[in-house]
Amino acid sequence: MKKNPSQLRAIAHLSGPMMVLAGPGSGKTSVIVERTAYMTGEGQIPPENILVVTFSRAAAKEMKERFLKFTGQSATRVTFGTFHGVFYGILKQAYGFTAANILSEEEKSGILKELILNYGGDLAEEGDFPEEIAKEISVVKGNRISLEYYYSSCCPDEVFRQIYSGYCQTCQARRKLDFDDMLLYCYELFVQRKDILAAWQNKFQYILVDEFQDINHLQYDIVKMLAAPENNLFVVGDDDQSIYHFRGARPEIMLNFPEDFKNAETVLLNINYRCSGNILNTAMKVIDHNENRYVKKLSTPNNLGEPVEVKEFKNPRDEYMTAAGILKDRMEKGEYIEDTAFLFRTNQEA
Repeated sequence: MKKNPSQLRAIAHLSGPMMVLAGPGSGKTSVIVERTAYMTGEGQIPPENILVVTFSRAAAKEMKERFLKFTGQSATRVTFGTFHGVFYGILKQAYGFTAANILSEEEKSGILKELILNYGGDLAEEGDFPEEIAKEISVVKGNRISLEYYYSSCCPDEVFRQIYSGYCQTCQARRKLDFDDMLLYCYELFVQRKDILAAWQNKFQYILVDEFQDINHLQYDIVKMLAAPENNLFVVGDDDQSIYHFRGARPEIMLNFPEDFKNAETVLLNINYRCSGNILNTAMKVIDHNENRYVKKLSTPNNLGEPVEVKEFKNPRDEYMTAAGILKDRMEKGEYIEDTAFLFRTNQEA
């Protein structure tokens, strides 16, 4: 596909900080892939000095495969990885960790259940309490919150502090890392060992971050340390698509990026190639009510398409019966319902 001017500007950016506000369906993955190729080609930047980091292994794998296909290579020295994967690799070199040091979900669950029995009293009988406490432990670690300033929403504060402290002590005694420790230990390593930080800064001189709206404070602090002092930091995301606040994601980090990097360029990818005009216009009417966001005007070259219907229901049963009725009508007309998708906000609704 021919690139539009905003995409070309982002792809050709070589050094210094840049924030790419990538609206939905605007070709952000293509921009990351082609910018990486531009850097290693036209920019003559050694591929081993480039880090492309995202949140899921599937996304990292897809970007690497697309990069290899785009450049016609079978292998590359560019590092494509997740935050956890990259930071764990740094810890492995520093401390000699192996897969045996990673805390399994089963072992984590066992530790928490024992601590809940010891300190939680009647809370131990609530089926979803272990999951709730695990989420809160992750939020405290991911945002480096001091226990004395954290107020639990799932149990009395003193109970949370006892469980949290017991969990951390047990993990340390067993020399085990959970996913959040991979970030926390990496941060502490860089703070304490400037020589090790300098070595990794020299290694990863150019950093590209995908889905930047989902980053938490701990991940951001490590990325800022790694990118210094040159600050060749290229972040791509959309503050309107931040949905992981419950997991510690902080979209305000993206909103404050120009403050943190005064000389950062900003590019808006505002052409949506995925949606029909009616879907895009309806979505923008909803999202425009948000106040703390970058104001964007998106457009699409696609046709208006079918109108978007909005229905309100008095209760869930009416909603379900209407949805089932629509499918039933289509089946009676001889249509295939395999081409129908239902999108839910939570698993419970399904």
